Amino acid sequence: MTLINKMVRSNEFYLFLVIVVICVIIQIRSGQFFTPNNLVDLANAMVVPGLFGVGAYLVIVSGGIDVSFPALASLAVYAVTRVLVDSDFQGPWIVPFLLIVVLGAVLGAFNGLFTSRIAIPTLIITLGTANVFSGIMQGALSSVQISQLPPSMEAFGRASLFTATNPKSGLTSAMPVSFLLLVAVVAIAFLVMRYTMFGRGIFALGGDESSAVRAGFKVRRIKFWLYVLVGVIAAIGGFVRTTSMGQMHPTNLLGSEMLVIAAVVLGGAAITGGTGSLTGVMLGTLLIVIVQNSMILLGIPTFWQRAALGILIIVGTGISAVQITRRRRRQRLVAE
Repeated sequence: MTLINKMVRSNEFYLFLVIVVICVIIQIRSGQFFTPNNLVDLANAMVVPGLFGVGAYLVIVSGGIDVSFPALASLAVYAVTRVLVDSDFQGPWIVPFLLIVVLGAVLGAFNGLFTSRIAIPTLIITLGTANVFSGIMQGALSSVQISQLPPSMEAFGRASLFTATNPKSGLTSAMPVSFLLLVAVVAIAFLVMRYTMFGRGIFALGGDESSAVRAGFKVRRIKFWLYVLVGVIAAIGGFVRTTSMGQMHPTNLLGSEMLVIAAVVLGGAAITGGTGSLTGVMLGTLLIVIVQNSMILLGIPTFWQRAALGILIIVGTGISAVQITRRRRRQRLVAE
């Protein structure tokens, strides 16, 4: 199969075409889509859902569903920020970043322990742990909005790589430094999934867990470290969201899991696991962000955004279901 044929057959190619058509339509209607500041705004808006999307992609490829990452990220960021604010922390931003990542890994290990030891669907387990994380944050920690972050965290949220200006309106938008975190996480995830036995084990788990065991993969160990890794990525997403807002709102991230999972599925990851690509994840996230951010340019009321995003979720999961049905039909024909 040539490269062109392989590309035309891929889900990512058609998703890319859809994004191009939508961008052109918005540009024709508004004349503002391809302005430098709007493109920077879109890239900025992709950082947090893109980070969460990488974590959700890893779990979905392994054949599971994780709905606990927003609560995990909120608890990790809130607990560390609360301690640092109460102790009047004045050190560099790398300290809270590392503390949040470590706590995210610990909470991810909590998920990994259950999913690797108990034969219950991961959706049920992570629904339970999401409530545990939220309960700890709201009950044991008595969570309230933290309006004043440590100075170094606020400075990180304001730091930018460059500023883009709209030549007509004069509006400016800054590309945040945190965009580099998204690039780094995507690059590391790509290398892990492409070149390590751990990554191949994740794909094998999603294809057929019994076959993965027979092939010699340490299934329990892979599941445990997978959720530790997802916990780390979710914590980084929570850190970026909090610093970019300049305040910590305990419930701000809760409820975002469905949009992230929809973006991953729209990008071609099979909901039953085994297939998917990071390119598709980024394209699916971009499509969601464009729908969220660009309807304002068209003058469409915000409540229609929810309807459009709901349709995208249905279309994304529907495409995945059709692909699975066709694959199983082909497998039955080969078996017969």
